[in-house]
Amino acid sequence: GVIVGDDVRALFDYAKEHKFAIPAINVTTSSTVIAALEAARDAKSPIILQTSNGGAAYFAGKGVSNEGQNASIQGSVAAAHYIRAIAPAYGIPVVLHSDHCAKKLLPWYDGMLAADEAYFKEHGEPLFSSHMLDLSEESDDENIATCVKYFTRMAKMNQWLEMEIGITGGEEDGVVGMGECADPDECKTIADLGVDMLAAGIGNIHGKYPAN
Repeated sequence: GVIVGDDVRALFDYAKEHKFAIPAINVTTSSTVIAALEAARDAKSPIILQTSNGGAAYFAGKGVSNEGQNASIQGSVAAAHYIRAIAPAYGIPVVLHSDHCAKKLLPWYDGMLAADEAYFKEHGEPLFSSHMLDLSEESDDENIATCVKYFTRMAKMNQWLEMEIGITGGEEDGVVGMGECADPDECKTIADLGVDMLAAGIGNIHGKYPAN
């Protein structure tokens, strides 16, 4: 089933020790959730299931307005509850995550955190295992300061935050990047701050690769 906090760290430490990667799959419907869980179970592998901003809105349904990020919030929360309900049937560890959240999408992040806090109040753990805050297009100072603000809030629930530096090329959820590799010295500086997960751009892109 879904794991959080210290169990996530134990899983990642185990993967590092045994030198294997954990796949992260963006899910958009109950069918994609099931397909990913079946594949992971058959491969005897843990898995990370995550919602993107657009994928979450799709999970909620096209009949739900996304004004104020409403559909993305409702879709992410619905996906999280569905995954928590069905994941134990597959007998594998599942990390429940949200994908890239740019600055303009912060109301989505706030909505998910509100659901996390409500779930934590009732169950003693957050709804999601972790969230990704992608402010790589902002200045380093703003990126770090905003992540620290959210991490302070999330740490009370022993919830992980993934931070990104170095801009990923291509397009996702209307966010377009030209691609920029992260500076290794900057990576070390941020890692020394104690961030849980650091996504460092290495020239990778979203979407289709250009023809030339």
